[in-house]
Amino acid sequence: MNDAQTLAAHVLKGLSAPQKALSSAWFYDDEGSRLFQRIMALPEYYLTRLEHSLLIDRAEEIAHTISPNREPLDLIELGSGDGEKTLSLCRTLHDRDVDCVYRPMDVSAHALAELSRRFDSHLPRMALKPLLGDYFEHWPAVSPRRRSVAMLLGSNLGNFDEGGALGLLRRVHSQLREGDGLLLGLDLVKDPHVLQAAYDDAEGVTAAFNLNLLRRLNRELGMDFALDRFSHYASYCPLEGVARSFLVSKADQVVTSRNLQHSFDFRCGETIFTEQSQKYTPQSIEQLAQRSGFRNSQVLTDERQWYALAIWHRPADA
Repeated sequence: MNDAQTLAAHVLKGLSAPQKALSSAWFYDDEGSRLFQRIMALPEYYLTRLEHSLLIDRAEEIAHTISPNREPLDLIELGSGDGEKTLSLCRTLHDRDVDCVYRPMDVSAHALAELSRRFDSHLPRMALKPLLGDYFEHWPAVSPRRRSVAMLLGSNLGNFDEGGALGLLRRVHSQLREGDGLLLGLDLVKDPHVLQAAYDDAEGVTAAFNLNLLRRLNRELGMDFALDRFSHYASYCPLEGVARSFLVSKADQVVTSRNLQHSFDFRCGETIFTEQSQKYTPQSIEQLAQRSGFRNSQVLTDERQWYALAIWHRPADA
């Protein structure tokens, strides 16, 4: 099934469900990627800045942990974006004379093109092997003579519910060998006011990012969503430790897809669930590692303990 068929099947199922839902995986067309770049620069959206600071400030420590003896390394980034946050770690590995091949994966050709330009400019001697595709469907071919370290940054794991997160982690585990590693960026539980603002910024960029999903469906599936008849809504539940985003229908309306030859009824106030972002505690990070077959080797946090980089390893099979 190609991407167009996958999207069509997903939308037909998601918009026919009692609680309409669309996966955040489809946010990142070229315009969605550009909007997310703007989100990452917003004052309310602390996640990217804290993760980037940790990757810079603790780069030597991370590099030593993932390649303690400077052994050859395949560095596989799942959902790399434009590579800005990873550049400092790659530069540190390069400066430590680690024979490293950086293998970024992303569904956005625009993001990978930006990444390639950035590395050509700032780290031209780094071996770079980009792969356009979904990391659920593809995995780069790696050398058996190199240690593999996968990276899932940007708190992307939090976009999955518990079952989905475990499924993804177990898939990554199955692709790695004994002693290989996983570097995870995880957002931590904190003041709910801070978390609420991160997903509902005053400038409205997050709202535009959410609504752009409907624009993509109009373009790729011949749908007739009127974007001004939907609004963005975000919430954070401290009991569950999860932020959620929705699109809300402002009126009773019918949306039709020419490609699907199908119509979808919306009631005024009805929602489309588009994204979740799970927040973690040190205890839940440890439990998640154990349940997915990893050993939680190290957790690095900022001074306020708002964000974490967890370094896991795949132990020998029991």
